[in-house]
Amino acid sequence: MTRHRIFGTSFAGIYPLYVAKVERKGRGRADVDRVITWLTGYDTADLHRAIEAEIDLETFFAKAPAMNPNATLITGVICGLRVEEIEDPLMQQIRYMDKLVDEVARGKKMSSILRGADAPGTVAS
Repeated sequence: MTRHRIFGTSFAGIYPLYVAKVERKGRGRADVDRVITWLTGYDTADLHRAIEAEIDLETFFAKAPAMNPNATLITGVICGLRVEEIEDPLMQQIRYMDKLVDEVARGKKMSSILRGADAPGTVAS
């Protein structure tokens, strides 16, 4: 099986794109951090250490402390694919992250984005 090139993409390379996307829509970096930490189990400090270390997405997800068990509740289309139907686990995790950031940018309430989880310290719109 061919390794997809996105797996080798630096997390530090896509993180600012996520932040820019949500900032254009009136949300902020804290919201991006909140959804990524919810998904991966990283705390904010470890998230920013991963950015500084410029680890690739494959390593980022391999070292994730604990993928959220409610990630399977993330459904919908991202990049033309239904995230719940993606067979490759790593690609699915990457697309889960994309989908969460898209939902932040679209202005969904944080409690909805986090699949009903408590979202203290975030601005829900």
